[in-house]
Amino acid sequence: MPLNDSGIRTAKAGTRAKKLFDGGGLFLLLNPNGTRYWRLKYRTGGKEKLLGLGVYPAVGLKEAREKRDDARKLVAAGIDPSAKRQADKVARADTFEAIAREWFAKFKPNWVDSHADKVIRRLERDIFPALGGKPIATIKPAEILASLRKIEKRGALETAHRAQQNVGQVFRYAVATGRAERDPSADLRGALPPTKERHHASITDPIKIGELLRAIDGYKGTPVAQAALKLAPLVFVRPVELRTAEWKEFDLDTGEWQIPAAKMKMGQNHIVPLSKQAVAVLRELQPDTEHSRYVFPSIRSKDRPMSENTVLAALRRLGYGTDDMTGHGFRSMASTLLNEQGWHKDAIERQLAHTERDNVRAAHNYAEHLPERRKMMQAWADYLRALKTGGNTVAFKGKARA
Repeated sequence: MPLNDSGIRTAKAGTRAKKLFDGGGLFLLLNPNGTRYWRLKYRTGGKEKLLGLGVYPAVGLKEAREKRDDARKLVAAGIDPSAKRQADKVARADTFEAIAREWFAKFKPNWVDSHADKVIRRLERDIFPALGGKPIATIKPAEILASLRKIEKRGALETAHRAQQNVGQVFRYAVATGRAERDPSADLRGALPPTKERHHASITDPIKIGELLRAIDGYKGTPVAQAALKLAPLVFVRPVELRTAEWKEFDLDTGEWQIPAAKMKMGQNHIVPLSKQAVAVLRELQPDTEHSRYVFPSIRSKDRPMSENTVLAALRRLGYGTDDMTGHGFRSMASTLLNEQGWHKDAIERQLAHTERDNVRAAHNYAEHLPERRKMMQAWADYLRALKTGGNTVAFKGKARA
C-alpha cells in the first residue's frame, strides 16, 4: 500500500529498524534512534542493490518518488544508478576530494600499507565531509582551519597536525597539476597549538631489562604471542614489521630476514641478521604456524596477521604499563645500549632502518654495514641472554661478560 505523509509522520520504529514500503522498490527506513532514510531497492546485472535517496523530512515523499522514478529510468536503460552517481562524483575533478583521491592513488604505491590506510581514513573522516565537495581553487584558509579545529576539540591534536599536513600536500599537488593557484594551508602556520613531543616508553637499565626478559620467558599466553614477545627484543624492528612478518621472508639456515620495501616505513628493503637465539625462537614456533602466510597469524584467521595490540597487551599482562614499556620501546632499548657499547653508529642506524637523507643512496645500501650488523645482532642477543641470568653483566663490543 502506498505511503502518505500523515502515516509517515506518525510511524515509529520501536526497538528495531522498520521499513515502510511505498512501491516500485522505494521504502523509508525508520531507525530506533529516530533517523529516517529513503532507500530504493533495485536489480541490475542480476544483483539486488540499494540506493540512498535522502533523509526524511529534508526529502519529502513527493521528492523521494521523483528520485525513484528517475533511478528506475536509468535501470531500464541498462545504467546502474549507484555507479552513475559515483562516476558523476569522480567526474567533478576540480573538487578537493577528487584531487585528493587522485593524489592518494599516485603516491600510495610508495607508502607502507599501514601509513596509506591512516592517510585516507583521516581525509575521509575529518576533511572530506566539509571540504570534499568544494572546488579546490575556492577553499579559504578559514575553511580548512574549521575542519582542523573540530579534530582538535575531540582531543586529537596530533591528528589535526597530520591532517593539516595532508591537506597541504593535496593543495601542492593541485598547484603542480594546474588546478589551484596556491596552498592556503600555508597561511595556517601557528594556528594550531604545538604537539607535545612523545617518546615511546622503554626500559634501558640493564637490571630492569633482565627482569623484563625473565618475565617474558614466563609469559603464559598463546604460542604466537609468546614467540612474538621473545623475538621483539632480539630483532628490535617496528611493531608493524614484526606482526606482518611472513615465512617466505626468512632464511633460517643462513639466519636472515629480508623485509620487502612495501612493508617498511620509508619504503626501502631491509635486512635483519638473525642471531642464534632468534632462529631458535622461530624454529620452535614454525610447526605451529608454517602453514600460514604469516609467522604470527591472527587467532581468528591464519590469513591475517596478529593484532597490532598483541605484544602491547602481553606486556600489560606482565605488569608493564604504558609509561613503562611499549612494543616500540624495544627499539629505543637497543639503540641506547648498542650506542653505549661502542658499536658503529651507522651500523646501528642502518639496523634500526632509520631514514637515509639521500633516498637514492638508501635504495642501494640496504645491506650496508651488514658484516658489522651480523656481529652486532649476535652480540646483542648474547648480552640479553646474560642479562636474563641475573648476573652483574658489563657490556663490551662484541660480547657480554658477567
